[in-house]
Amino acid sequence: MIRKIFRWIWKMMLWFFGLSILSVIIFKWVPIPFTPLMITRIIEFKLDGNDAIYSHKWVPLEEISPNLQKAVIASEDGNFLKHSGFDFKAMQKAFKNNSKGRRLKGGSTISQQTAKNVFLWQGRSYVRKGLEAYFTVLIELIWGKERIMEVYLNSIEMGNGVYGAQEAAKHWYRKPAINLTSREAAGIAAILPNPRKYKATNSSSYIDRRKDKIMRVMRHIGKIDY
Repeated sequence: MIRKIFRWIWKMMLWFFGLSILSVIIFKWVPIPFTPLMITRIIEFKLDGNDAIYSHKWVPLEEISPNLQKAVIASEDGNFLKHSGFDFKAMQKAFKNNSKGRRLKGGSTISQQTAKNVFLWQGRSYVRKGLEAYFTVLIELIWGKERIMEVYLNSIEMGNGVYGAQEAAKHWYRKPAINLTSREAAGIAAILPNPRKYKATNSSSYIDRRKDKIMRVMRHIGKIDY
């Protein structure tokens, strides 16, 4: 009986590793049509008795302004082009700030956020964090930085029911993502901590300060070379 249980567990593990690696390989080239978060949000809308709001269109990285790429690096992951998926200094800093009772901050990199958004559910648990680390390693090895950025900018929530750079640019500024200015890109990046609460336009003073800070950091980011 015990042997059968271990054999079953071993088979499940093999299936998991095989399917997870295969899915990462496929999504290296295939656009990702939807994410678990998108499905979760649609269900939440329905449960609240509202019409589902869903706006998402995939575009290649060449059609997304370098300004937005710089803005999300400046706001979310300053060492994105240098690390191998994890920024341990940022994690340590976040842990110290949170332990002192300051505003909760995560130390997640763009790679970790992408792994979570595409392959996993929302929430906090050791199991999910372990799987997040596993998928982060996979996408760093198989996708590389350019593809990670492309997937990130096409899948992340950038407004209430708004996903991806193209729809965010149209929603907030009525223009395609390729034409975003530095200030507009900073506006989208500034709301990422809570895009359903904050606005990229007609912003609060808090978001305006975040925009200014992001733009200052953007000036020190040279040409993005993946």
